[in-house]
Amino acid sequence: MRSVKGIPTLTFNHQKLHLVSLGCAKNQVDSEVMLGRLAQAGWTITEDPGEAHTIVVNTCSFIEDAAQESIDMILELAEYKKNGICRRLVVAGCLPERYREEILQTMPEVDVFLGTGAFDQIVTAVGDLRIVHEAILPDPDRILYHGQDSPRALSTPHMAYLKVAEGCSRSCTYCIIPKLRGSHKSRPLEEVVAEARELVASGVKELILVAQDTTAYGGDLVPAVSLGRMVDRLAGLSAGKGRKAEKPWIRVLYGHPESIDEEFIHAVATHPNVCPYFDVPIQHVSNHVLKSMGRRYTRDSLRDLFRRIRAQVQGASLRTTVIVGFPGETDKDFAEMLEFAEEIRFDHLGVFVYSDADDIPSHRLRGSVPKPVAQDRYDQLMSAQMDIAAGNNQAHIDKTYPVLIEENLGNHLYAGRTYFQAPEVDGVTYVNTALSGHELMIGRFVRARINDAMEYDLMGEIV
Repeated sequence: MRSVKGIPTLTFNHQKLHLVSLGCAKNQVDSEVMLGRLAQAGWTITEDPGEAHTIVVNTCSFIEDAAQESIDMILELAEYKKNGICRRLVVAGCLPERYREEILQTMPEVDVFLGTGAFDQIVTAVGDLRIVHEAILPDPDRILYHGQDSPRALSTPHMAYLKVAEGCSRSCTYCIIPKLRGSHKSRPLEEVVAEARELVASGVKELILVAQDTTAYGGDLVPAVSLGRMVDRLAGLSAGKGRKAEKPWIRVLYGHPESIDEEFIHAVATHPNVCPYFDVPIQHVSNHVLKSMGRRYTRDSLRDLFRRIRAQVQGASLRTTVIVGFPGETDKDFAEMLEFAEEIRFDHLGVFVYSDADDIPSHRLRGSVPKPVAQDRYDQLMSAQMDIAAGNNQAHIDKTYPVLIEENLGNHLYAGRTYFQAPEVDGVTYVNTALSGHELMIGRFVRARINDAMEYDLMGEIV
């Protein structure tokens, strides 16, 4: 018997573990920290569930589709307990937190359920065979920061999500996150900077700041700290010395219209290595729908915000997400949103069809929108955005940008991203080196001239 950071564990020599991470970037950070703890405790991590003695699933249940995906994945991996060498199945994260003890009866295949306040108990959960068919569900407000000195197994060595806060203190009627993750809790500034410094020193070329409400960072600290101040600090980090010193990209995801202030906008505008990329989920623009959603801003204030960003930040890229089919949404409300999207011409726009559940406040609202109507609105908005994105991409032709190379596709073709493309959610930039003959290294920046554009992706060549 030994312990990792005070956590008692039973260690099994030559035991292999497979972990599946579902959901958002914040979940990915949790998964990477769990993998780091497990590797430190002596487990061998494998990408093949067929050779794993223990399988862990870090779940999402933000909306119905995400919860169903989590359930399907659990049941699929449970087959390895029946027909393979797997002897232990652990499920962590938002799914057990949302459905709590009742999940014990519905999923007998699972040995241990860990709620969002129990990630720090992962080593015990996988290693202590005395824990059988239990749900460990401490208060999510007791979620422990992993700290910059905690082991972490990065999914990609050149890019890392940096969680700056946990939970959310807003009251959006469609959202379950405060129940699953507790209230907003900012990490101390110096702790975030220290972790960022270590990540950059390890070779990370892009730091992506994430939280449920990232732009609300620091307001709960004593004394208060602003996100703009954090960005200023992180922008000064670099790897190497002298002329070879290289600054990482800094990118911020998951902002909120109510908490984006002038200091943050100024910080983005000031530093060349801070991506002028504003991810601001607005959810809707109809004033009465916004009120029903619990969002305390208006269509006019949104218009003003985006105009100020574009006026102050050269090359600003705007991303947003919206919900169609929210209870009470009329044809007029949807028309307002479609018109707004065509007016602002977002660089990236994601659309969700409203997902109902009996444990969220919006379930009690009147005016349910039939699913076929909601789906039709989704299709209309996505079709309009495809045309907008294609037009925006045409404007990039003949311009030269730094591109972070992420994949070798073969035949002299590589895939990467520019500053206006976030991982997973946006398009990519393909770089063709057939003419130059260059071999590109994954995780390095190159300069590429854009010579072709598609609806969402770009094509370029080395300059």
